[in-house]
Amino acid sequence: MSDRNTLLKLALIVFGVVFCLVYLLAIVWPSGWAWHAGAPYESDYFMMIVGVYATLGVFLILASRDPAANRSLILFTIVSSLVHAAIMAWQALQMPEHMGHLYGDVPALVLVAIVLGVLLPPAHKVSGATATASG
Repeated sequence: MSDRNTLLKLALIVFGVVFCLVYLLAIVWPSGWAWHAGAPYESDYFMMIVGVYATLGVFLILASRDPAANRSLILFTIVSSLVHAAIMAWQALQMPEHMGHLYGDVPALVLVAIVLGVLLPPAHKVSGATATASG
């Protein structure tokens, strides 16, 4: 097993755990992780985000067992993290009360995308056919 693959497995576990802890992060550092005032459970929107990210976190942890077999999930995580970060950054720049996100969840999502993107090996030939970006 290569060092790169070992690091990818570790990154999937670490990011998976962090995604499972989004609710806690919003309690500890609300200006960097929550987009609403009050307790996290008071926002229906935030609870939906928690549900989506906790689910993704569990699947990233499971993907760490065999990253090559879960390439599509890892690519989804990379792309969706960049899209989510870009939208949040734009919104934070439009709403000064949310500037804390530029130091919290925005760079965190960019970091997830960069680390996974660097560690994910390029697609390779599988059974004589070239693997596509979708898996």
